[in-house]
Amino acid sequence: MKKNLLNLFVVVVLALLLIGGNVVAQDSLAQIKEKGKMVVGLDDSFPPMGFRDESGEIVGFDIDLAKEAAKRIGVEVEFKAVDWDGVILSLKNGMIDVIWNGLTITPAREESIDFTQPYLENSQSIIVQADSDIETKADLAGKVVGIQLGSSAVSAVESEPEVLAAFEELRKFSNNTEALMDLQTGRVQAVVLDVIVGRYYMSKRPGQFKVLEDNFGAEKYGVGVRENADSFRKALNKALDEMIADGTAAEISKKWFGEDIVLK
Repeated sequence: MKKNLLNLFVVVVLALLLIGGNVVAQDSLAQIKEKGKMVVGLDDSFPPMGFRDESGEIVGFDIDLAKEAAKRIGVEVEFKAVDWDGVILSLKNGMIDVIWNGLTITPAREESIDFTQPYLENSQSIIVQADSDIETKADLAGKVVGIQLGSSAVSAVESEPEVLAAFEELRKFSNNTEALMDLQTGRVQAVVLDVIVGRYYMSKRPGQFKVLEDNFGAEKYGVGVRENADSFRKALNKALDEMIADGTAAEISKKWFGEDIVLK
């Protein structure tokens, strides 16, 4: 009898846990709407995805996309600058509701958070000074290479241990702006970063840098959300689909990149 009661208790507890999990998944959008806003976590020194302009306002390609998505969902949007190295923890502990800032979809990240559909293609590219004799990854042997702490570029480089082992040093920076400043002054000989971001910086400093054909792999950007926030994630996907279908995403892309590079 006691054993039967124990078994029944276990079944009830498991059922409640499953029901609870479903409620979280079903109510994630309702929770955002009840709050009246979605809080977007970002590195605010990551042009052209999200950065501060001369007046201190946060602007960028992802900023415009997030504003439009929030409007279509029916909520306000708040942008919160966070330490990029801890951005996933900020999402998981509820400090922010989404990571919308050139976030690469990787297997490691998919183990701890969920993603919307991908909306941009990218690659982890190598940027050097325009007059550099570095032409391939092999030429990075004995060189100091810069990289942003916590970025997907770190895992991309670490996935090629033989190349990494040949560096004199893999120097990590809090953001890409600092890494590129050190490249400009010669304190590092190369920087590995998102090609989309790299080409934006290059357009601001014509003739100073070049992107190598060799890179550390292709990838895709998505919007990061908490695990099991299914209804909220679906609403974001719906907003993205609508923006792509009606041309809004293309207009935003042309504003920041001069062409439509959004995934269809």
